[in-house]
Amino acid sequence: MARETAMELQDAKMNGALPSDAVDYRQEREGFLPSRGPAPGSKPVQFMDFEGKTSFGMSVFNLSNAIMGSGILGLAYAMAHTGVIFFLALLLCIALLSSYSIHLLLTCAGIVGIRAYEQLGQRAFGPAGKVVVAAVICLHNVGAMSSYLFIIKSELPLVIGTFLYMDPEGDWFLKGNLLIIIVSVLIILPLALMKHLGYLGYTSGLSLTCMLFFLVSVIYKKFQLGCAIGRNETAMESEAPVGLHNQGLNSSCEAQMFTVDSQMSYTVPIMAFAFVCHPEVLPIYTELCRPSKRRMQAVANVSIGAMFCMYGLTATFGYLTFYSNVEAEMLHMYSQKDPLILCVRLAVLLAVTLTVPVVLFPIRRALQQLLFPGKAFSWPRHVAIALILLVLVNVLVICVPTIQDIFGVIGSTSAPSLIFILPSIFYLRIVPSEVEPFLSWPKIQALCFGVLGVLFMAISLGFMFANWATGQSRLSGH
Repeated sequence: MARETAMELQDAKMNGALPSDAVDYRQEREGFLPSRGPAPGSKPVQFMDFEGKTSFGMSVFNLSNAIMGSGILGLAYAMAHTGVIFFLALLLCIALLSSYSIHLLLTCAGIVGIRAYEQLGQRAFGPAGKVVVAAVICLHNVGAMSSYLFIIKSELPLVIGTFLYMDPEGDWFLKGNLLIIIVSVLIILPLALMKHLGYLGYTSGLSLTCMLFFLVSVIYKKFQLGCAIGRNETAMESEAPVGLHNQGLNSSCEAQMFTVDSQMSYTVPIMAFAFVCHPEVLPIYTELCRPSKRRMQAVANVSIGAMFCMYGLTATFGYLTFYSNVEAEMLHMYSQKDPLILCVRLAVLLAVTLTVPVVLFPIRRALQQLLFPGKAFSWPRHVAIALILLVLVNVLVICVPTIQDIFGVIGSTSAPSLIFILPSIFYLRIVPSEVEPFLSWPKIQALCFGVLGVLFMAISLGFMFANWATGQSRLSGH
């Protein structure tokens, strides 16, 4: 789950005055540029004088929380439409590229002494750059909120129906669209109206714990179920002839190593969506004990490596349980009355419900800074922005038919912007030409990296629009 808590807690630090001139590239090794000159008779203020207190291990935990999100539920679906080997190769590529983009961000931040993603945009392109970066982050967080509410929409009726011994498809008060409105009004809105975010800081750890529980359960259910499971519990428990039970099953139970189909246009965006953590990198850097570029890069590499292993295991065991029948929201594939899966559903529902207001806070902060700069805090404005955002996200979740569309669109727009395009542009604009000429190898790499992001965005969106136009996005039956 995105760790916007760190961003909110560091808001006062991140919104300091921007330095007027760039620091020499070599000075990055010594510390960040101070935001104001030292007092007469005192030594220059360095970044180390504002050293954070967060250990290396806790920083890894925090960044892992920032990476981990609802995208993990769609990775088995991505593997089903690429094959095991092809999927793992693509996942590794995304992980390596994500690590490289963090290297670009840390380099830029070290040169100009900026600790916020939005401020890098302002340093590179002025106020327009800050607006663009804030808009991309808002788009990504709206997508994250939508994916969380979609999980509530699909899983909460099953949980309530199990406890009440009712059919979630038969009773009007168990409809997912109604339940997400109720949850939004009774739980999410009161939390989103809080003035400060600190009380919600523990949800990050809860979310990661729930996803670890989810991974362990997926592995266990693979060995318990094998391949003998249908697409839904009704088919399994009905008294229909045996032949009907086989409908929805992968009768061959053979894993595909390499495959390409029309749904592949969703797979890479889902993987990109699952690795976005870049807006939180610099706030975590600010909190790091004994901060240095090399130390923070090590934090990023360990976190990305751990999430790569977790994603790979979840996707592999989920795919090997359901094979080609796996849905974009894998948790929905399991039996409604399975006690273990019921516990997993409850844990995931609790985590995503408490995370929605955490994701809402930075969106509201960005909107206030863009639309009402310099304005004092106002409760009516604070409440109005939260209400508008929640209404917008609820309408989006009610209208969008499947979670794969949310993963696909956000993974094809905001994810490549945050991972590929913006870090490369920042590097090209911020690193002085006298330090790295434009035709130097590092800048050529950064340019190719940005071009790769543009191509990725264009191709993914093109294939998705083509699928929607031809109706092939519905062929999977989701």
